[in-house]
Amino acid sequence: MAHIHMRITELLSERSISKNQICKDLDLPRGNFNRYCRDEFQRIDANLILKLCEYFQCDINDLMVIEK
Repeated sequence: MAHIHMRITELLSERSISKNQICKDLDLPRGNFNRYCRDEFQRIDANLILKLCEYFQCDINDLMVIEK
């Protein structure tokens, strides 16, 4: 079954940014952020996606992929 994979962990690693730093910069609760990092989410917050794309200076295609 296909699912959406958030490439947050990969983008953080590529840019040498810690989870603590991005949560602080974007004022995000760490627990919620970790669920997105582990692909353990039921719904996707559009505002969070916009914040992440702006933060990483990337397109949505760089942030999310469909995995089968």
